[in-house]
Amino acid sequence: MNPWLEVFGWAGSILVVWSLMQARVLRFRWLNFVGAVIASAYNAIIEIWPFFAMNFAIAIIDAYWLRRLYRTRHDDAAYTVVEVAPDDAYLLHVLRTHTTDIAAFSPGFTPVPAPGEHRYAFLVQRGDETVGVVEVADQGGGTGLVVLDWVSERFRDFTPGEFVYRHSGAFGGKPFARLVVEPGQHDERYLERVGFRPDGERWVRELTQSSAA
Repeated sequence: MNPWLEVFGWAGSILVVWSLMQARVLRFRWLNFVGAVIASAYNAIIEIWPFFAMNFAIAIIDAYWLRRLYRTRHDDAAYTVVEVAPDDAYLLHVLRTHTTDIAAFSPGFTPVPAPGEHRYAFLVQRGDETVGVVEVADQGGGTGLVVLDWVSERFRDFTPGEFVYRHSGAFGGKPFARLVVEPGQHDERYLERVGFRPDGERWVRELTQSSAA
């Protein structure tokens, strides 16, 4: 057998196995899809038709889910924002379950507000799964400080926080004219995608009447 053809076949198998080790749903689907396509081609070339059929079916399934994931990534119908009290038992359970992961992105965040600190908390739900949490502290003067914008690892290739900032009307009736993010708290590309703009070292998002309605 041509050694390069064998390497090609092994590459497909390795990608399929590697995909099963991914926690992120989008990364899993892409690796699994590419691996299955390679494996399908390899098995077709060497005429092992049962394995060709299996891998071809896997590639079709992955293509379906990739299309669905991309189609719904900005779809209001796919995500729901639920406001909860900052001391809500379920919210605290989510935050404590993911303490290590949250600390990697927001090192100074504490699940329980400090005495005198007033926060607003929002869960981002995809069906019955919590995929994100946003918490905003009232700084007075119409300013809300985003103290947490966390996404579960499964959905980290998406931007579910956008549904809090843009589409849910989460800030309707809140005393905020603007939201502020301190430097170094979040990826700048993400902040730009959800409507924040640099203002000195901080990032600011002005809340228009439509975004707060």
